[in-house]
Parts: sequence; C-alpha cells; structure tokens
Amino acid sequence: MNTAAAVEGVVRRERLVTGLALAITVVVAWAYLVRDAAEMQAMAGEARMHAAMGMADPRVWGFRAWLGLFAMWAVMMAAMMLPSAAPVVMLVLGVYRRRNTQQARTATLAFILGYLAVWTGFSLAASIIQLVLHRAALVGADMRLASNAVSGLLFLAVGIYQWLPIKRACLTHCQSPLGFLTQHWREGARGGVEMGLRHGAFCLGCCWLLMMPLFVVGTMNLIWVAMLTALVLVEKLARRRGALVGRLAGVAMAVWGAYALFESAGPSRILTP
Repeated sequence: MNTAAAVEGVVRRERLVTGLALAITVVVAWAYLVRDAAEMQAMAGEARMHAAMGMADPRVWGFRAWLGLFAMWAVMMAAMMLPSAAPVVMLVLGVYRRRNTQQARTATLAFILGYLAVWTGFSLAASIIQLVLHRAALVGADMRLASNAVSGLLFLAVGIYQWLPIKRACLTHCQSPLGFLTQHWREGARGGVEMGLRHGAFCLGCCWLLMMPLFVVGTMNLIWVAMLTALVLVEKLARRRGALVGRLAGVAMAVWGAYALFESAGPSRILTP
C-alpha cells in the first residue's frame, strides 16, 4: 500500500509539472500569435494604403514570407490543439509511471512531439496553399479569400464534413483516451512517438477541415482562432454533448456557406464573416 501510495504521489506531481508545462507552452504560443497578428494587421494596413494611392504592394512573398507563414501556422496549431490533447497526455504519463517505466517523462515528451509532428505537417501544407493562393491573387493582404463563391463552398464543405461518418469515427477516438491507449499502447520513447503520431492522425481527421474557415475570415483573426479552439475543446471533452455541438456548428457553417454562394450570384462584393 505504501508503495502504491508513493507511486500515486509521483504520478500526481508529474501530472502537475506536465500540466504546467503544457499551459505555459499554450500561453507562449498565444502571445506569439497576438504579436504576429498585430504585425500582419500593420502590413495589411500599409498594403491598403498603397492600393488607395494606386501603388502596387511592394512586398514580394518569397521563401522568407513562406517560412513566416509556416511558423505562424505551426504555432497556431500548437496553441489550438494542445489544450484538447492534454487529457491524453496526462493519461499516457500516468500509465508509463505506474508501469514503473524509467523513461516515463521521455516517452511522454515523445508522445507530445509525435502529436505535434502531425499538426506541423498540416501547417506545412496550409502555408504552401496560402502562398500559392496569394501568388494567384486569390488571397488579399489581410490573408482572406477574395471570392464569395470559394468562401461559400469552403464553409459548406466544413458544415457537411461535421456530419460525415469519418468525422464521427475520428472524434470517437479523440473522446476515448483510455480506449485509444488500450488498442494502441506502445512501450518506450519510440512507442511514445508512434502513439503520438497515431493519436495526431485521428485528431487531424477530426479537425483538419475546421481550420479551413481561417482562409475565409483571415488567418490571424484571433477571435475565430479562439472560437474554433473552444469548439474543438467542447467536441473532444464533452463526450455526450460534444458530437451534437459539432454537428450544430456544422449546420451553422453550411447555412453560412449557402448564403455566401447566394451572395456571390448577386452583385459582386466580398462577404465579411
């Protein structure tokens, strides 16, 4: 009993330390996003001023601009997704420690890195897409799509996806950390990476399309970033109500998308969500 109590004490302490580390990481990521958003708003204002004066935007989006976009997306995904992954991380740490694994901290860190690697891959793809859209003049200086029709189709796709079986299947895995570990448990640091990658893949399948509205409302629209983060949290952590909330959000987005398509058929003007 004393040994079991000691192990539980160690687990609680390490969970506290890990939780604080995750919280600090998320706060730092949000601080970075706030600063980056202010800089981008300033640049967008400069671009609008040049346009009003009949001058072309002097900035050229090259490799450095893409690198900045990639960093922004990667940090944003960490800020948005780590809070919802925290219960799984804590469970992984507890299981490793209770099994008297000496590499408990290392394996847990490996799990987190594997999880973030999946979303970093997503960030890579998103930043490339954004660069291509900008060079094709489909995205303005404010990082928003310049077409009502494309914006409407995107919101409509997000709304429909919220009701698809693949969404429900991935969400079920995300809502059941213990069931996930029961099916996919691996030992050691390498096992932690494998589990992190696998859990990240389910999480990506659940949430990747929810990130796409940021192309419509502006990549650095922090109000929307916060709302989407809250939606992801509710979907994953509220087991009974999460799926319902996600589907209702899907209906709202689909209606919004249909309205945008309707607007695009009328006089040309940009819809501002």
